[in-house]
Amino acid sequence: MLATLLCISALTVGISAPDTDQVPIPLKRQAQLHHLVKQDCGSCHGMTLKGGLGTPLQPQDLTGKSIDFLTFTIINGRPNTAMPPWQEILSQQEARWIAQQLKRGTFNAQ
Repeated sequence: MLATLLCISALTVGISAPDTDQVPIPLKRQAQLHHLVKQDCGSCHGMTLKGGLGTPLQPQDLTGKSIDFLTFTIINGRPNTAMPPWQEILSQQEARWIAQQLKRGTFNAQ
């Protein structure tokens, strides 16, 4: 609960960890997460992540959105939208890795 409040506070005042922090994820898990993003996230955000039911997730569409904000959204979802929380499937570290890759455009290149 405290971690969630701190994250919300950081997002509210615009404080976030540097977007360049590298999150270590084993290669096998990276492949699984890549598949999850392309298939599960892609089912709403479009298979090319250019948008659909969900908003576009191209790097240019994420300008101004911090890694912390994206991580929080992945973990907790967006209330009153089709964006579900992924906290039962993803760790905080994995969600952060996905957020970093989205900002870099990694999923668009593959």
